[in-house]
Amino acid sequence: MVKISPSQVREEMAANDGEEGGAILFETKPAKGRALYKLFSSTILTGIILIWIYRLVHIPRRGESGRYAWIGMFFSEVLFGLYWIITQAGRWHVVYRRPFKEKLSASCANEMPGVDIFVCTADPILEPPSLVMNTVLSLISYNYPSEKLSLYLSDDGGSELTFYALLEVSKFSKYWIPFCKKYNVEPRAPEVYFSQNIDTNESNFTQQWTSIKGIYVDMKRRIDSVAEKSFIPKEIKDQHKGFSEWDNKVTKQDHQSIVQILIDGWNPNSVDIEGNRLPTLVYLSREKKPGWAHNFKAGSMNALIRVSSEISNAPIILNLDCDMYANDPDAIQDASCFFLDGKQGKSISYVQYPQRYSNITKNDIYANIAYATNQFELSGLDGFGGALYIGTGCFHRRESLSGKKYSEDHRIEHNTANDNINGRTIEELEEASKVLANCSSEKGTLWGKEMGVVYGCPVEDIVTGLTIQCRGWKPVYYNPSKSAFLGVAPITLDIALVQFKRWAEGMFQIFLSKYCPFVYGRGRISLGAQMGYCIYLLWAPVSLPTLGYVIIPALCLLHEVPLFPEVSSFWFAPFAYVSIAYMIYNLFEDLMCGDTLKGWWNYQRMWLIRRTTSYLFAFFDTISRHLGLSETSFVVTSKVVDDDVQKRYEQETMEFGSPSIMFVIISTLALLNLFSFGWGIKSVVLDSGMLDKFVPQITICGLLALVNLPVYTALFLRSDKGKIPSSVLFKSIVVASAACLIPVY
Repeated sequence: MVKISPSQVREEMAANDGEEGGAILFETKPAKGRALYKLFSSTILTGIILIWIYRLVHIPRRGESGRYAWIGMFFSEVLFGLYWIITQAGRWHVVYRRPFKEKLSASCANEMPGVDIFVCTADPILEPPSLVMNTVLSLISYNYPSEKLSLYLSDDGGSELTFYALLEVSKFSKYWIPFCKKYNVEPRAPEVYFSQNIDTNESNFTQQWTSIKGIYVDMKRRIDSVAEKSFIPKEIKDQHKGFSEWDNKVTKQDHQSIVQILIDGWNPNSVDIEGNRLPTLVYLSREKKPGWAHNFKAGSMNALIRVSSEISNAPIILNLDCDMYANDPDAIQDASCFFLDGKQGKSISYVQYPQRYSNITKNDIYANIAYATNQFELSGLDGFGGALYIGTGCFHRRESLSGKKYSEDHRIEHNTANDNINGRTIEELEEASKVLANCSSEKGTLWGKEMGVVYGCPVEDIVTGLTIQCRGWKPVYYNPSKSAFLGVAPITLDIALVQFKRWAEGMFQIFLSKYCPFVYGRGRISLGAQMGYCIYLLWAPVSLPTLGYVIIPALCLLHEVPLFPEVSSFWFAPFAYVSIAYMIYNLFEDLMCGDTLKGWWNYQRMWLIRRTTSYLFAFFDTISRHLGLSETSFVVTSKVVDDDVQKRYEQETMEFGSPSIMFVIISTLALLNLFSFGWGIKSVVLDSGMLDKFVPQITICGLLALVNLPVYTALFLRSDKGKIPSSVLFKSIVVASAACLIPVY
């Protein structure tokens, strides 16, 4: 059973020497104030139980007004309470990790493991080649021995445009890598670096900076020009044999395996302009044929595992999304501290970094950064040995990712690409690798089941992490002060909601499958880890109680049906305490993690919107899939936006703009609570005796109306293209008005 107990934490902190004399390269510290939090959470639990008791004791009799509304509220409060209990796994045993990079340099300088880096892209239009190439350049420029570094770009779009862009990178890297290492450039994504204001009086640096920028601008111009034309001119195709792989028969969904080694980093002659070795660089597009399941990103990852094992076979694998560049050039050294630790290193399967973004506004309008989740919740799961694998920004031990069970005999192998090549030529390696990327290469094997990334789920990363832990490996969550990777967050509400729908749907599928942590993980991982997984796996069903609390109090207020105890009653206290105490703690936690007050308020809005749209659709789509009425699909979100949308995002103005059904729901619920709040205020003004009965309902409707202010603005006041369309406004008014007329029995 994979579990980190408090006693183990103390042992880790107190230990001075590792097993077999190995150096201790990281420490694990429990978070402070956990006893105080446990006391606080026990008071919340007491309040929740009192609320349940009140609902049961005071349920209206048959025939009385509001009986079914009361039952609906009880159903919502029971689900809220149970879900809250599950979420305590993310707060109960929070631990923090700290690597000792200085010890690593002293004890393992000559034994650093090889690292294979996987980058996946799927569409040259939604994920522009110039964006992907910035990610690649940042990764091959790590402060790490180049002969031990290999990068594999998996192109599921099978696009010669992407191949051409990578070919350009292979040439530009000869200038970029030595420039980065000589001047300790940060960050090492050239587009980001050159957009900064560089202030220096050193003439030599200024001269080289200007020269390198010129070379980069020329390269980017060529890549963008070819991308705009959507074809490769003949004079470019004649420059490299790899273009012969593309002919008139090659399409995105029907093509042979393509493997091209653009830099053979094991060759002493593959050097940059200063004579230093270059890292290995490989382009891969796995075979796709009609009738063969390609299993989306999971299939791409498994093809990468097999192909890389034929070429470099590094014991450590880093996988990263194509829109996430390396922000810390020493991130490999940090991760290596965990794998090479003398006491616990041999049991560590992966080191997961938090997902962070470079384009977040000051107050994070779409709540893309979950401050408390990154700082506390994921660290809390780590405390129970259940650190999540989230699909990007993760260093893996190849053995654990390839399906092996944990054994005391596992050690990091310090092999190089030369150990795997055995004198074969580039052409021989490419041909041998193509076979491993064919559709038939997995037929009759355990790939996607017990080997590699697990198939059958849109969030293959979460279920893969679970299976790795259930094989006895121990994961690590590391949240450094300096972001190791920075990606691109959605800057429109539509894309943000589609992304969360996909995640919520995939995670609920896991909960309903054989991989449910309470079933698959029983006896293999701790109860705390099982509960921790379900914080996310139950996103979809938690939409139901949220919808109940958004609709039922509003409708009952319109019909003057009280749902809560009077303010003067003893029973009012638990309702008030649970809601106020939870909100205050939530605000305190977010501010302590670096969020702003407005950012916290934006998070509350997005919390509501996601639960009543993305999670709700994910719930019904998952149920539909289990009934055989639909199939799993994978949506690639666009990384391209126009200037007007970008400008509104930077001004922190919510982007609607489309007639999405999700926007109809958002607008309808906002209008319903606005109508109810206005009616409640009117009723209290006309009859002050109603105040004691309806304060909770008026407060709920008032808060929901307040949090939806940007929605009302987009409905009635805005005139830009990002406003809510007239068709959505009309539908929302009709539905909300009809709902107001529904009798409450």
